Amino acid sequence: MKPSRPKALISWSSGKDSAFALHEIRRSGEFDVVGALTTVTETFERVSIHGVRQEVLHAQLDAAGLPPRIVPIPYPCPNEIYEARMGEAVAQAVRDGITHIIFGDLHLADIRAYREQKLAGSGLAPVFPLWQRPTLPLAHAMIASGLEARLATVDLKYLPAEFAGRRFDASLLADLPVGVDPCGENGEFHTCVVAGPFFSKRLSVVTGERVERDGYVYCDLVLHEP
Repeated sequence: MKPSRPKALISWSSGKDSAFALHEIRRSGEFDVVGALTTVTETFERVSIHGVRQEVLHAQLDAAGLPPRIVPIPYPCPNEIYEARMGEAVAQAVRDGITHIIFGDLHLADIRAYREQKLAGSGLAPVFPLWQRPTLPLAHAMIASGLEARLATVDLKYLPAEFAGRRFDASLLADLPVGVDPCGENGEFHTCVVAGPFFSKRLSVVTGERVERDGYVYCDLVLHEP
């Protein structure tokens, strides 16, 4: 009888990095991924930071075969509230027999250190399957795998507003200004995944209006059922 694999959650942002981390973990067969942990901003009913609608999030998780574990947070969200609510979610995961949580972080050492510090002693160990992979080859590997995504959020310090809503593809990579990370790892942009080897079906989305808030442009991505 084969020993059971340890249970894990994926920290699901709705974007390409968490989706590709899921893909790599599933390919390795090391963990049984039993759910997706996502923060949703209550005020807007959208995925935090990425600005993706909840109905798109649920369509993603349905296609990925992942039960959602939603952590609601206010806007603006003081750090103590964020940490308290995430702490509750972590404690519940441990009670449910989950031992690991998978992150799509690439090379921001301070973010990794923060996660490791907050999870230390919690019973939930962090896993970083994409850690320190060079971002240009990684971006090409994502695209080659069949991953499809759109830019949901753009930081105006790095990119003009018209990049919001664009496809994450070779054409986009070629158009990125010098100094912008190909995976947006420094926060230059955030994505919404609509297809890939981690989904049972492709999501059909259309681009809606662009909204500027707090120095960012958000492109509304709306599910389209033909």
